[in-house]
Order: sequence, then structure tokens, then C-alpha cells
Amino acid sequence: MKKLTAIMLALLLCTMAFAGGAKEAAPAAESAAPMSHDDLVKAAQAEGELNLYTFSSRSAKVAELFENAYGIKTTSTQLSDSEMIDKVSTEAANNVAAADLIFAQDSSRVYPELIMAGYTTNYVPEGKEGLYPAEYVDPLVYDFCNKIFAYNTEKGDIGITNVWQLTEPQYKDLIHFKDPFSESVNMNFFTMVTRDDWAEKLADAYKDLYGKDIVLSAGSKNAGYEWIKGIYQNAVLGKSDTTIAENVGAKGQDNQLIGLFTYNKFRNNEAKDLALDVIFDMEPFAGFMYPVYAQIPSNSKHVNAAKLFIDFATTPEGWAPYAILGDYSPNTNLPNTEDPISFDEWSQMLVVEDPVWCSAHRAEVEEFISQIM
Repeated sequence: MKKLTAIMLALLLCTMAFAGGAKEAAPAAESAAPMSHDDLVKAAQAEGELNLYTFSSRSAKVAELFENAYGIKTTSTQLSDSEMIDKVSTEAANNVAAADLIFAQDSSRVYPELIMAGYTTNYVPEGKEGLYPAEYVDPLVYDFCNKIFAYNTEKGDIGITNVWQLTEPQYKDLIHFKDPFSESVNMNFFTMVTRDDWAEKLADAYKDLYGKDIVLSAGSKNAGYEWIKGIYQNAVLGKSDTTIAENVGAKGQDNQLIGLFTYNKFRNNEAKDLALDVIFDMEPFAGFMYPVYAQIPSNSKHVNAAKLFIDFATTPEGWAPYAILGDYSPNTNLPNTEDPISFDEWSQMLVVEDPVWCSAHRAEVEEFISQIM
């Protein structure tokens, strides 16, 4: 659980920083004038090492490529979201030499507890700012992962075109997704659908499907909360996206199951003989996308190596371990080589995680879900 004091301070900082819709920039990793690439390489090699905390084993592959390219000893440590956030904040607060760079997800905690608290700083490689949409530069989004609603295709097209159909009685115990209390990005997704714009889209989708205005039940503040209540009535909660994808896609089942899981599980379709497809063209969304931030801890002892790593990781060579189905860079020079659907196309189909909204409202949604479970 988050410490109450940290939450209140973080949310206060968020409110102050975003008053009137304007976001203050996070402090720069260094105040010195930008170095040329050659000078950055020399400075990084003089530091000689880099410690990376990450959420993904793919980062270790990037680290190996980086070490081979520049001869800088790189250690990659994989941590869960909560472990990383707690560890980085504690180490930074005590100025303990530890991580030099982090790749972190769960914006509802990363944003207030690390970025806004000043425990990490932002860095965008020289000349690359224009390759990213402005909203993904500060904090720098290295990667977006997507989770999609999918179905078992053995019985043909599922015939779902509207997310409200997922709340109907015939899908009782047929919809599988990871327990949001054990998967922070899932909880952030449910938090996002309560934001005013998505709640309005859900209300419109309800009227489009049923031909009447939605009537909220007790406890639901808007259509987003009502949709959460409805889908939970049909949910089977799991502990692993891999297991969920395999359970949904297994052949020979009597029921046609539906799942919400990471799109990269589709890479196993052939090897594991799964019958899976995405529920595309579902109104008003087909799933969600969540960001992975690249940040330099305030206590980094190898800042130049961290900067060079970010620069390398945002080249086609450094991005290659992430250029797989289910991972998408907002950097226009780093396409996904396995997926014909682009980042821009996915972002139009999916709910995109907003760190400010999630950090301010996730506790309310957690309480709501606790009450309806």
C-alpha cells in the first residue's frame, strides 16, 4: 500500500503542476549545456558502468547490445512495478548509489511518487525531441504496451461490436482478465474509463446499442463506473496474462471465451495451437495502452552512461528487442516490425493511460471495485 503522506504530497504536486492544464517540465537530468554525441560517449565510457532497473526481460537484451556497442558494463535488474517504485524512491531519498536508469510502468505511481517527487529526472537525447508527440516527451515514454479484448475463434466470429455487450448475462463467467489488484496497469485501465471523456463515450455507446439513455445504478458516478460493475459480474479473474490467453484460445471448448490480455501473447498462436483473434471495431474501445517511462534517478552515479543508454535504446538497433507484437514506440523512427497496425492506429482503438488522471483517481476506483467484488 502507498504511504498516505506520499500520496497526498504527490497529488498536491500534480494539482499544482497541472492547474489550468499546463504541465511543468520535470527537472533536467543535468543543467549543463548539451554534449555532442562523441563527448557523451567519452564521458559515459569514463564512468564505465551502468545499473538498470526494468520491468521487462527485453531490457536485458538492450543492455547486452549497449554493452557490446560501447564497452560499458551494464547490469539489468528486473523488478515488479511496486518493487521498483518502492526501491527507487527509498534509494533516491537516502542518496544510495543504486540504479542509474529505470524503465518503469504503472504511471499512477511512477508519476507522483518518482517524477513529481523529484526522485527521477527526464532526459531526451539531443535532436530527438521532434520524433515524439509532445505529450510523450516529458516524461519520456520509451514504449507503449497494449492489452486487447480477444476471443476464441473456433465457433466463428463472436459478433461483439460494443463493449456493453460484455456486460450482458450470456457472458457470465466467460470473460477472463488479470485481477487489477495484482496488475497495476489493469487497475489504471479501469480508472481511465471513469474519466469524463471516456465515461461520455461509454454513455453514447450504451445508447447506440440499446436505443435509450443509460440509467446509473447505486454507487455508479458515471457510465464508466457502471460499465466496470457490469463487466465484473461476468468476470473470471486470473493471475497471468499468459495463462489467460492460453485458456481463452485453447481449442475444443464448449464455450466461446473472451479475454483481456497483452497483445504479445498472440505470438504464441501457432506454437501453442491457439484459436485467438482480436475483437476489432468494438465501440468505444478494443482494449488499452499503457506507457513505459525512461527516467534517470536523482541519485544516479553514472548519469552520462544513462543518457547514452537512452540515446542507444531509441535507435533502431537499441529498439530491436522491443520491436515485437504488442510493443510500440511513439518515436516515429522506431516502427514495430512484427505488426502491420501502427502505434497511431492502435491509439485510436484503445484507451491510452493518462498518468495525471490515474494518480488522482485510482484510489476511488479501487474502493469501488472492492465494494462490487
